[in-house]
Amino acid sequence: MIIENDLILVEVNELGAEITRIYDKENKTEILWDGNPKFWKRHSPILFPNVGKNFRNKVLINGKIYETSQHGFARDNVFKSVESSENKGVFKLEATEETKKAYPFDFILTISYEIKDKDIHVNWKVENTDSVTIPFTIGGHPAFMFKEGDVKTDYVLKFPGKKQLDYILLDKETGTALPDKVYQLELEDETCPLNDEMFENDALVFDNTQIEEVWLCYKDGRKRVGMLAKDFPNYGIWSVKDAPFVCLEPWVGRCDNYGFDKELATKPGINLVEPKEKFQKEYTIKIG
Repeated sequence: MIIENDLILVEVNELGAEITRIYDKENKTEILWDGNPKFWKRHSPILFPNVGKNFRNKVLINGKIYETSQHGFARDNVFKSVESSENKGVFKLEATEETKKAYPFDFILTISYEIKDKDIHVNWKVENTDSVTIPFTIGGHPAFMFKEGDVKTDYVLKFPGKKQLDYILLDKETGTALPDKVYQLELEDETCPLNDEMFENDALVFDNTQIEEVWLCYKDGRKRVGMLAKDFPNYGIWSVKDAPFVCLEPWVGRCDNYGFDKELATKPGINLVEPKEKFQKEYTIKIG
């Protein structure tokens, strides 16, 4: 599906309801990572019903252990297109017998994209169609590509209004969080330089609703692309060595802490939705 206006064009694949292209018509430049598998085969996957990894790729639900995969199954399932117009697309995924092998609940996950000027409004809705409370985490994972020929050190990340951010890292073996060791990302004039060294230990994980606005900027201060994500408790920033992109990831909940093996519903930061109720969240991608 293509949605567009005079300023930007957005392509969305029904597989995963994933944005696969963002083109800035005004500046004639590609904004979203092209999916080159040399570095990363994806573009902007939806992370559901789990962000990141569960400890040992297992989760305990009502006394039963289920095998899970990193970032959940939504990104690898085909969504149904339920609304399409020039500037808006809406996609829906419902539980199946296959999804219940990893997540034993009935739900409807609806993803909508709407463009206004040079903004892309991304909305998630999780409806509980089960008879019991459903627990989940959910997140975005868009990868923003550099201008052709550029490398990380040609860019900075700008965090308006911030002087310092606290982050934690992931255990390399299990991909789960190590929350007891907190690091500081020191900012100068609200910015930090991008480089490969930042990601030597995988993603930087920010808890406690620290990041509500961030911009990928050229070193001269010009904005390339930004994100507004108000009241998102968790955030990830990630890239791969030598890859010409950076992922800005708004999350509601995140990976397990190392060693977590309790009931999923008791996990710190988990979202709980009662029967017939719904959860909704929105963030905005802003093209500079």
